[in-house]
Amino acid sequence: MAAFTWRGPVAAHDVLNLGPLILIQPLLDQLDVEAIIDRHLPADPQQEFSHGQVLRLLLMARLAQPTALVNVADWAAKTGADILSNIPADKLNDDRLGRALDAFFSHRHSILGSVTAQALQVTGLMQDRLHFDATHLILSGAYASSQPRLARSPGQPLRGNDQMAPAHACHGYATKDTKLIQAGQLAIVDDQGAVPVFVHCFDGNRNNHSAIHETLDLAGQHLDWPDSVLFISDRGTCSIEHIARLHRNGHQVLCAANWKDYRALYNAHADRLEWQQATFLSIEQQRRRRTQSRLPHEQYEIAVLKHTLIDPTDRSKIPARLIFVYSSADERECRQHRGDNIAKIRAGLEKLQAKVLRGHPQCTTLSITNQINRLMGKREAARYFNWQLVPLTDAERAALPTPRRGCCRATQRLEFSYDAAAAEAGELYDGLSVLVTTASTLHSGDALFSKYKQQNYVELLHHQSKTPLAVAPIFLKSPQRVEALVCLLQLALQAYQVLERLYRQRVPADALPAEQRMTSEQLLRIFQVYGLLVQQGVYGRVIHVTRLSNRQSQVLTRLQFPTPAQIIDRLLMPVPSG
Repeated sequence: MAAFTWRGPVAAHDVLNLGPLILIQPLLDQLDVEAIIDRHLPADPQQEFSHGQVLRLLLMARLAQPTALVNVADWAAKTGADILSNIPADKLNDDRLGRALDAFFSHRHSILGSVTAQALQVTGLMQDRLHFDATHLILSGAYASSQPRLARSPGQPLRGNDQMAPAHACHGYATKDTKLIQAGQLAIVDDQGAVPVFVHCFDGNRNNHSAIHETLDLAGQHLDWPDSVLFISDRGTCSIEHIARLHRNGHQVLCAANWKDYRALYNAHADRLEWQQATFLSIEQQRRRRTQSRLPHEQYEIAVLKHTLIDPTDRSKIPARLIFVYSSADERECRQHRGDNIAKIRAGLEKLQAKVLRGHPQCTTLSITNQINRLMGKREAARYFNWQLVPLTDAERAALPTPRRGCCRATQRLEFSYDAAAAEAGELYDGLSVLVTTASTLHSGDALFSKYKQQNYVELLHHQSKTPLAVAPIFLKSPQRVEALVCLLQLALQAYQVLERLYRQRVPADALPAEQRMTSEQLLRIFQVYGLLVQQGVYGRVIHVTRLSNRQSQVLTRLQFPTPAQIIDRLLMPVPSG
C-alpha cells in the first residue's frame, strides 16, 4: 500500500471515499478541461487558485455527487477532491465558486467549443451529422435583473459570450405558474449513443424556430463542422425559413414536419407512392423478434416523394424529398386515442343534456357553451360532433316532470350529433407522419429515417442532465450564474458521455451484450466505494491508497486510465525514507 504526504489541510477523517473520482480525474485530464478554461479566462493575480482549477473541481462534484454550491467544500473534504485538485477545502466557499462562474459566463461558448474539439479528438468522432433538441429548466426564486434579450434585425450577426445577455427567466408557453429558461442541445449521434457538442440558453418563452437559429449561428462560430453537415431536428424546428437558411450555407437538413402542411401533397400522390418496409427497429422490437415474443411486432414503412421547396428570400428552388412514414404502433395508438376522446366527449355531452333538462339554475346559454368548449378542448375528435341549444315549446315544457328542489323548469334542450363518416375518413391518416430533407440522394430514404429515429438519444441527454448530473440542487444569485452553470453542466454531460463511449470503443467484439452497452452510470457505480486512508505522520498527513477490486482494476485497464496510486504519486510527494 503506497503512502504519500499532503501538506495542505485535510479534514479529520480516517478514511476518504475517493469513489468515482478515480474515473473522473483522468477523464477530465484527457479532456484538458482545466488548461482550456485557463487559456480562455485571464489569470487574476489576486486569486490564489485559477478559475480552471476551481471549475474543474465543480465539474468533479457534478459528475460524482451533485450538491449545492454551499456544500461543495464539505464534499471535497470528505472525498479527497480537494487533494486531487490541490485546493484546500476551506478555500472552496460558494462566493469563490460564484466568481469562477461569473468569469466562465464571459467566455462560455468559446470554452464549450474548445473542449468539444478535444473531446472529438479523444473519441475520434466526426461532425458530419448533428442532432438538435431543446429542453426547459425550471427555476426557483426571483431574478429581478433578468431581462428579455433584444430582438435582432434581419441579417444582424449573433453576438456571443459576454456580448449576449443571459437567458431571460420567465413564464413559458405551457407553464404559467413557474419561471424557466430553455437550453438547445447539439449532439453527435450514432449507434453507440450521443455525445453533446454545444448548448445555448435562450429565453423561457421563445419557440424552437428561433432557438435552433440562434444555436446554429453561435455553434458555427465555435465548432469546425464541414459544409455538408446534416442537421436533424424535431417538428418544432421545421420551417421553410430554417431549411432555406441552411441550404444557402451548403448544409443539409432532415426534420419532422407538421402533417397538416403536407397532407394535400400526400392526398395528391397517395395512389402512386411506393411503400417499402423500413429496416429500422427499436431495441425492444429487435428483442421481440429475436425471442419470438407474442407481443406485437411493430413495423415502419416509408415512401419517398421528390419535392421542390421555394426559398422565401430569393424565390430560388431547393431540391428536397418528402419521406412519408407509416407506423403500425402509431396507427393503433391514434385509433385508441381517438376512440377514448370520442367516448369522453359523448359521455360529457350526454351528462350536459341531462343537466339542461333538469333545469339546473346555472344552465344558461353562456355557461353551457363554455362547458362544451372545455370538453371539446383541442381534441381532433371534436370535429366529429355538432351541437346546438334548442328552445323548448310551451307544450314541451309542460310535459317535463316537476323540477327538483333548487331547480327550475328547463327552457331549452341540448342536441348533438356524431359524424361517423368523418371519423372513419380521419382514420385514413392514422399512423402517418412526414419528414422533409434536403440531404444528398447518396442518403437513401431508409437510411435517413434510421438516422432520424436516433433523435431519441438527444432526449436521453436531457434526462441525464436532470437526473444523474442533477441540474438541481442549485442556488444562484443572478441569471448570469444560472446560464454559466447550465453551460458548465454541458461540459459535465459531455465528459459523462465521453467516458461511456471510450469504454464501449475498447470492449472486445465478442464481449457480452451487457458489457458492450455499459453506461457511465454503471461505470461510476462500480467505483462508488474506494477509500484513501489518512494518518497523521511526522511530516504531515500521510495518504495511503487501498487495493482496488478486481472489477475496478478491469475497468481502469480497459479505459487505459491510471490507478489511484499513479494519480496520487503524480500529485503528492512520497513519504521521505528514514
